[in-house]
Amino acid sequence: METGYTFSGSWICLLLVISTAFAKAVDNMEGNTTAPEKAVRQSRSLCAGEQDYVHKRKLVVLESLSGLGINCTTDSVPHIALLASGGGQRAAVGLVGSLYQMEKEHLLDSLLYLGSVSGSTWSMSSIYGDPQWSANLDAAVSRLSGPGVRLEDALAWLGERAKEEHFSLSDVWGVLTSAGIMKQMDIRRLSDEASRNATNPYPIYSAIEKYSYSNGPIQGKWFEVSPHEAGFTELGLFIPTSLLGSRFQNGELLEEKTEMDMVKLQVPGQIDGAAEHYLRVYNGLNTLVALTRSTIKDPTALSDLDKLQKILEDRDIANQNESVWLESKSSEERQRLLGQWSLELLAAVQTWSQSLEDGPGMNRPVSMLAKQVLPLIIKWEWGTTGNFLYQYQDSTVPPYLRSTERFHLTDAGLLINVGYPSFLGEKRDIDLIIAPEYSAGDMFETLTLARDYAAEVNKPFPEIDATILEDRDWPKGCYVLEGKEKEPTIVFMPLFNRHNCKDAAEFKANMEKFSTFQRPYSQEKIDFVLETAKANIKTNKETLLREIKKAVLRRDNKM
Repeated sequence: METGYTFSGSWICLLLVISTAFAKAVDNMEGNTTAPEKAVRQSRSLCAGEQDYVHKRKLVVLESLSGLGINCTTDSVPHIALLASGGGQRAAVGLVGSLYQMEKEHLLDSLLYLGSVSGSTWSMSSIYGDPQWSANLDAAVSRLSGPGVRLEDALAWLGERAKEEHFSLSDVWGVLTSAGIMKQMDIRRLSDEASRNATNPYPIYSAIEKYSYSNGPIQGKWFEVSPHEAGFTELGLFIPTSLLGSRFQNGELLEEKTEMDMVKLQVPGQIDGAAEHYLRVYNGLNTLVALTRSTIKDPTALSDLDKLQKILEDRDIANQNESVWLESKSSEERQRLLGQWSLELLAAVQTWSQSLEDGPGMNRPVSMLAKQVLPLIIKWEWGTTGNFLYQYQDSTVPPYLRSTERFHLTDAGLLINVGYPSFLGEKRDIDLIIAPEYSAGDMFETLTLARDYAAEVNKPFPEIDATILEDRDWPKGCYVLEGKEKEPTIVFMPLFNRHNCKDAAEFKANMEKFSTFQRPYSQEKIDFVLETAKANIKTNKETLLREIKKAVLRRDNKM
């Protein structure tokens, strides 16, 4: 194998729209049988581990507020969460920029929590690889422009997964997103963070359960994962994060399996279902061809890849003109066109795979691509994870979750593209939510969807002034949704806005320039999103300080 190659952003087709890498927990790894024990916690309150972390983190927040000239006591430390929206690479890069400027403005340590969905999970799971990231965000910014992961390391990880019984697309997408977009192969376990000190805000990752998302009820949809626990937010049922993927029955742990690593926690973004299937297949194939080509020299193998590359080039819809053209079509028309193109693409790829000469001289990476990865893409085989609620004896658990041994966790952005559900209500008792918005489409949809969700599960959410929604074509740089009593206040900050777009036409042009239908960002685009996100925080610093002060008073009144 030729050495020294790395993933390059110019190679990797943007892996948006794919089901979350949460979907493949490590049920495929050999585990150790243990004696049955009750491991499911049923509660509406924080677990002991999170309580302890939050208590320590409040001391950091207290010191930070003092440095900002905000008088505060231990009892009146406000509960502040930054909730980053999804939005593919736009969100991944934007979150790094927002956090970077929060630190420069001495606001970062006012955060008790950090929550992510979809694309923002890419960067969140990456930056938490550094136990001291809050004081070292220069490294996170530099990594976005760095050389990336050695191909040998990425292929070695994928090769090991391919040997396992339940090898699936979740493994493929996990390594491609982790190595190709965030340029980091982080094989630590999320539960490793449970023993850390409180240097950083407490992280909460989100997903949704696929069947419940499609069929209900709402209580079975939202799934959250922290360093200490993983489980269903509205059901109040959790297990230790280290046991996610293990075998359970009636709440008892039957077989403990190795916890998933952070490569599998890369949660790619999502777009509308009309383009989803085609772009999943096309982007994955194009990425894998580039990856495989860069590791081989055999002329026959390269010739085989040339043929597959030609098939892909003839069916490329990810250039700027065609992406804008597609977005101008109705959902029904996109569904028809892309459904037809998907069938044509898969048929051509299957013909290519069958044409390869099989034998001892066949190149190993090409063999893996043709015989192990392509069948998964053609059949669209995603991984699932062990269901800890299997045969759980509680009438509040939806019948589907009681009857299936495995469930499928997928992109939470399909439901709400911000992790509001985990932060509403009494459990975390949030006073202030800082919400940088990186989504595409209707700029205020995350707010209205969260409002409707909150109403359905009977949780407080601040009122949305109807006049705000009239700004969707050219939003302001900051909106404050004032919490009255139990509702949190929300500071909502669209990435593109009236501060950085002179009119609605420029706003639309930027949304198109950074649309979902495109390859990974050039260095110029990465820098643009970074600087835009930084400027938004800097511009809105005074608003943030004002709301933080009000949150202190609010917490003091509660106490």
